[in-house]
Amino acid sequence: MQTQIIKINEAEEYYFDEGCFILELSNSSTDPDLSIARARVEPGMTTKLHRLNGVIERYVILSGEGDVEVGAQDLQHLSAGDVVIIPSLCSQRITNSGDEDLIFLAVCTPRFTKNVYENME
Repeated sequence: MQTQIIKINEAEEYYFDEGCFILELSNSSTDPDLSIARARVEPGMTTKLHRLNGVIERYVILSGEGDVEVGAQDLQHLSAGDVVIIPSLCSQRITNSGDEDLIFLAVCTPRFTKNVYENME
């Protein structure tokens, strides 16, 4: 692996069918052990119930507030600074319960690829 500095490009944000906007910050086959994406969920929106096969995901809440459903746990309210750790094959979805965009980092190990995503709806 070589040293890199990856500059953010807001124009690369895209809508993912899960129900949120994604900006890949670091997701490359040259760094297969980890990916980092910024997720943005608009007020009142809920992502689809889903799980990742073979990937551990962490949500790092940057701004906004929301409610997360993870596996069999009770609904949990989240705000800036909270971290959610989601094991492989654990069901998950998040709702923006606030008045502004809910923005969080999705940190995946190993890196996220679309073939690990499983829609559960």
